[in-house]
Amino acid sequence: MTIDSDAGRGRPEAIKAVPVRHPGRWVAAAVVLVLVAMFVHFLLTSDALEWSEQGKYITSSAVLKGVRNTILLTVAAMAGGMLLGTVLALMRLSANPLLSGASWFYLWFFRGTPLYTQLLIWGAIGSLFPTLGVGIPFGPEFHTWKTQALVSPMLAAGLGLILNEAAYMAEIIRAGILSVDEGQQEAAGALGMSRMQTMGRIVLPQAMRVIVPPTGNEVLSMMKNTSLVAAIPFSELTFTAQTIYASTYKIIPMLVMACLWYLLLSSVLMVGQYYLERHFSRGVGRESRARGPLLRLRGGGGGQ
Repeated sequence: MTIDSDAGRGRPEAIKAVPVRHPGRWVAAAVVLVLVAMFVHFLLTSDALEWSEQGKYITSSAVLKGVRNTILLTVAAMAGGMLLGTVLALMRLSANPLLSGASWFYLWFFRGTPLYTQLLIWGAIGSLFPTLGVGIPFGPEFHTWKTQALVSPMLAAGLGLILNEAAYMAEIIRAGILSVDEGQQEAAGALGMSRMQTMGRIVLPQAMRVIVPPTGNEVLSMMKNTSLVAAIPFSELTFTAQTIYASTYKIIPMLVMACLWYLLLSSVLMVGQYYLERHFSRGVGRESRARGPLLRLRGGGGGQ
């Protein structure tokens, strides 16, 4: 009887959960909403933007040609940069000190000098090399061409972007290769696979999980860096906008129009990057792959 009475007196009371208050979050949300409202108001009421003026040119043939050239330069620069960057990465990892040293010197030069300066040199390549020829090194030439006639503005722009991008892609690819455990390469060698077979079938497929995210960022950066080829000059999107406002004197509307095109192209590339990352991260980060881009942006849960 005494034991039962003591047990009744020791029974705990029901817990009343009190939600944690986060006043800082509400203040931050209010500030963000005010800033967004101010920005939208500016977009709708500012006379400097001149939306009607932008509407006259945003789909004009000149601007669409500039957009096309921007896309072509981006694709060519990234394709050539990845191909040459792979070669440079393998050279950097080579046991041959001559190959490794040559790769290091290439990366040192192209990463250590501004892209704009490099493009200026390509624009004046005819002054540096008046002629290009085919012949015996340090000997007679069988045939020569005038450099300025041989290297068109588009070719000069493409070469300048490719050679610069290759230096950055080489380090990205090298980091991806080094992320793969050396034991897998040793196991492949024990099975009789050559170095190239090991690299193509074992190492690179696994390294892509590390290579793809920074490569996606490089694609976005390259698309914006194409605006620097105005130094050559070549009529990509920004150069086209400059050409238009040079005659209409509508500087801000034309630059905003170019920004809208860049934002559109960047958005498409970001979506493609997301699905490419999801493809190469199969088996890793299952919850994040199960959520779409919008849910990830909102922080919504897809793994519940």
